[in-house]
Amino acid sequence: MNNSIEISARSVKEATEMALQELKLTKEDVIVEILDEPSKGFLGILGGKMAKVKVTPKTDPLSATKTFLQEVTEQMGLQVEIKSSQDNEYVKMEFIGEDLGILIGRRGDTLDALQYLANLVANRQNNLQDNYERIRIILDAEDYRERREETLIKLAQKMADRVKKTGRKVVLEPMNPQERRIIHTALQEDGAVQTISEGAEPFRRIIIKEA
Repeated sequence: MNNSIEISARSVKEATEMALQELKLTKEDVIVEILDEPSKGFLGILGGKMAKVKVTPKTDPLSATKTFLQEVTEQMGLQVEIKSSQDNEYVKMEFIGEDLGILIGRRGDTLDALQYLANLVANRQNNLQDNYERIRIILDAEDYRERREETLIKLAQKMADRVKKTGRKVVLEPMNPQERRIIHTALQEDGAVQTISEGAEPFRRIIIKEA
């Protein structure tokens, strides 16, 4: 359940209790927003204002994200299963199915766009919870991320060799933060070159130059 309800009553407490009864939930299961504080009218009689609250059931951010991704893939005409795994840094959600090329897109652009939206959904839901901590989600399909990582490492090494031979810097195509991190990591032990990021998202790119 993820539908908010708004209730008016003589007090915030009374409005909240009415909402909880309607939702059949406890106060620990919801987020309560006070929309209007009650006020007394002229001489305590005329023009009084009722209290109004908005009560929203708490939702698991990852479940909400999975639901969003299932809806999107269904609209794309795809039948997929979404498997998730988690480590200390991020949550990986992997699409399992057949013919997922359309989901990956050219150089992963569709997958990256979905990943961006998935992170928005997850963190919008998570922001409503107590002790909010940002969730980082990575989407994958047909082991694209692993294959892309191998390609980027080879590219980094090739471009580093070019820099060392010519003495000229190399400017790579724009990449997302995850792919830029792969390039930086691949060359961090090479003392002959250095990597820097330049530009604004989504056109931020890496420059490889002599150290």
